[in-house]
Formats: sequence, C-alpha cells, structure tokens
Amino acid sequence: MSRIRIPKNISEWNEFGKDYLPGHVGIEILSVGQDELRARMKVRQNICAPNGFLHAASVVALADTACGYATVNNLPEGATGFTTIELKTNFIGTSLEGNLACIARPAHMGRTTHVWDAEVSAEEAERPIAYFRCTQMILWPKT
Repeated sequence: MSRIRIPKNISEWNEFGKDYLPGHVGIEILSVGQDELRARMKVRQNICAPNGFLHAASVVALADTACGYATVNNLPEGATGFTTIELKTNFIGTSLEGNLACIARPAHMGRTTHVWDAEVSAEEAERPIAYFRCTQMILWPKT
C-alpha cells in the first residue's frame, strides 16, 4: 500500500476531491495548516432536504471533509493513509442561504489515531450551526 499523495497548495487541495463527494457537493478548501483547515460550501437546493432545510448530511460532509483533509496533511511519516472510525455531530441551527464555513482543528494527533473538532457556521451570520468531532485511525504498511 503506498502513501496517499499530499497536495502542495490550495489549488491541488481543491483538485484532490473534485471527482469525489467533496467536489459533488461543492466544498472549497480555503486554507490548510498544521493546526487548522478552513473550508466552505455554498447553500443551494441540491444540498437541502425536500422540506427546504439544509440536509444534515451536507453539514457532515463539509465537516468530515475538512477533518479528513487535515488528517491527510498531518499524517505521521511512513503512514499510508487513514480511515474514519467514529464521528458525531451536534446541530444547533441551520442556514437557508449564503455559505457554510468550516474550521477544523486537532484535539489529538497521535501515531495511531487523530481526533479532530470542526465548527460549521453560517458564514454571513457568523453563527455556529453545528459542532463535529471525529476519530481517525492512521493506516500503516503491513509488514
């Protein structure tokens, strides 16, 4: 198993998921650092539920992508990738227009697991709509 390729700049990060779920739902990576990743997604009909409200899975997709990309950016030397082993989201609001902003930050970065927290906000209103936490299992080559 080879190591996952780590994008080098914002353009490459946005290309990274273009043909996968992040590209399909319109996630845009804004900045990538060791201790923080910022992303956003425009609220539009195709990420809403039939009742007209923002679909919970869309919010999870944004937060999980931000945390997953942050994990990729922080993989320990020699690791080949990661997989999500647990995630949880608390929803405290919604947004019906504009953009969703997401900031992912590490709570723990070990050799075998990473734990990431993300806050998803209604960008224009600057108010949180969800808090997300996930645990990532770091994958290593089989010996």
